[in-house]
Amino acid sequence: MEERNSTEETPRNNALAQRRSKSYRQSMRSCVEATHLAYTSGLLTALRIPRSRKAPKSCDITKQVDPDQVALLVKKEWQLSYVTPLYQFRHTQLKSYSKQLSAFIVSEKQQGLAIEVGQELGFKVNFSVVLGLAETDKDAETVFIQILSKQAFSAKDDAQKVVWSGWLTCVNGDLDYLRSLPLEFVSLPLFCTRGPESLTVLVKSWFEKTFDCCFGPLGINSTNLQWLASLWTGCHPTINIQYLKLVWTLPTLPPMDVTYTVHPQDAWELWDSMRQVDTTEDSISIDEVTGFIKGLQSHFFRHFRIDLSAGSLMQISTALGSSHHSGKIKIASPNYIPTILQLLTECALLKMPI
Repeated sequence: MEERNSTEETPRNNALAQRRSKSYRQSMRSCVEATHLAYTSGLLTALRIPRSRKAPKSCDITKQVDPDQVALLVKKEWQLSYVTPLYQFRHTQLKSYSKQLSAFIVSEKQQGLAIEVGQELGFKVNFSVVLGLAETDKDAETVFIQILSKQAFSAKDDAQKVVWSGWLTCVNGDLDYLRSLPLEFVSLPLFCTRGPESLTVLVKSWFEKTFDCCFGPLGINSTNLQWLASLWTGCHPTINIQYLKLVWTLPTLPPMDVTYTVHPQDAWELWDSMRQVDTTEDSISIDEVTGFIKGLQSHFFRHFRIDLSAGSLMQISTALGSSHHSGKIKIASPNYIPTILQLLTECALLKMPI
């Protein structure tokens, strides 16, 4: 195991102003109070933080999802947001949505509302469905969006290039919550984006105006980073994670970032030792996750006399992927996409505004 001190600045996300749309308010108006809850028409559905999860299992996702579409999702870093249910969204209308969003972006740019997008000659938007990621019949199919444009000084026959990408998804969403939604709402709570923030703002604005929804930033807290570290470490016997790197921020003056890199076999042996006798191989408990992280912290303290538990876990990474507390995620291996997207779907649903 090795340790390195480093200090890095994490950019703050400028959250869009939250708004409660008219139809969303009306569908939720009979609800009066909640804690960790999401509202649905006429009743209150509790979305509880799970204390156990299924152990990740390697699967060839390309057997159920188009390999070209899988390639669009993996090995790229995405910024996460949550989005409330979409009112009157229809998967059968994606071609129309492509034209509408393209016209909206051009219109906003002509009004000078698009900032630092570049000298583009118009925009083309493509909506498409990513079939096969849904795990239950209540999960809405994933929707992928690309914005293409051509630079002002490009040759006449040059093809347009992708300048922004994003996708909305729901993988193994809470069944009680999804069943309680009115039929006119579609839940795709996890929104992943990659590209200029100015275009992200415009896309969100169009969705809000068109589908009476609202967006918010989706950070990944310390507990969920611990879950990701454990889930990925548990994959080591079937696919080499190569390393486990964790970054803590300690409350010193000034704050200090500590990067802790663990050999994959050491990480796996510690994780295996934490597996409880009374749990099945198919599930992982929060107690096992907590014990694994505490074991890493104890080992570090014995060697360096630095108490990592006094700080906050900010970032984790392995060869299978990486994640940052600010809401950045990179899935490097397609083999475990459903496991990661289920966890992120849970995070998005739990972050829904009351």
